[in-house]
Amino acid sequence: MSKRAFDNFDPFAGEYRQIHDRSLRLSGADSDYFTEQKIAEVREIEGGRSARILDLGCGDGNSARFFAKYFSDSEYFGLDVSEKSIAVAKRHETPHAQFAPYNGTDIPFSDNTFDIVFAACVLHHIDRELHEVLLEEVKRVMKGGGRVYIFEHNPFNPVTRRIVKNCPFDEDAVLLSPFYTRRILTKLKFDNVSINYTIFFPRFSLFKKILHWEKYLRWMPFGGQYFANSTKKRISTG
Repeated sequence: MSKRAFDNFDPFAGEYRQIHDRSLRLSGADSDYFTEQKIAEVREIEGGRSARILDLGCGDGNSARFFAKYFSDSEYFGLDVSEKSIAVAKRHETPHAQFAPYNGTDIPFSDNTFDIVFAACVLHHIDRELHEVLLEEVKRVMKGGGRVYIFEHNPFNPVTRRIVKNCPFDEDAVLLSPFYTRRILTKLKFDNVSINYTIFFPRFSLFKKILHWEKYLRWMPFGGQYFANSTKKRISTG
């Protein structure tokens, strides 16, 4: 196991999507599909409201174009510790999107800046000792009433574990249980913490007719991934 605080994605920056696509063959869909699926989940909860969005651990910036699709009037900011990934992200011509590297702990924005903070499959690449530090920073830059979305692989799903095991850039990943993620958000006094499970069926055409049932299974802890979402309490001025 690597002793680095953050897994190093620089070696994969140029071919991240191709590597990811190969690793996902067992799922029946590609990397773009799962990127868009996450943002569609966020849109379903948030509606199409205009927002300032922070994509924490944005990698090569692939999420930006889907945020532009589902949150067209919003401002998007992507941060990542991998400078080579950020260089790739900056090549995208995505409206209202900005990208920058950062040190992984200190988010370079003022207090109460963002309506939405999105972290997709990020925490399992970060040493657990830094999770509270980073999430405290997330809370600081969120507006009162803002919401954080943390997507993670579900370690209770055997197909997910196999995909992760065979993915080169997940070699040092330590998967987080939904109970851990809920507990840490609750400890840091985020409000309205909820866990939703998603991706229950492979995306092969054989399963196409039953995919719409997944929305009724979000309570069941066997989906391939889960997402935690919670809010920052509004500060009363009265």
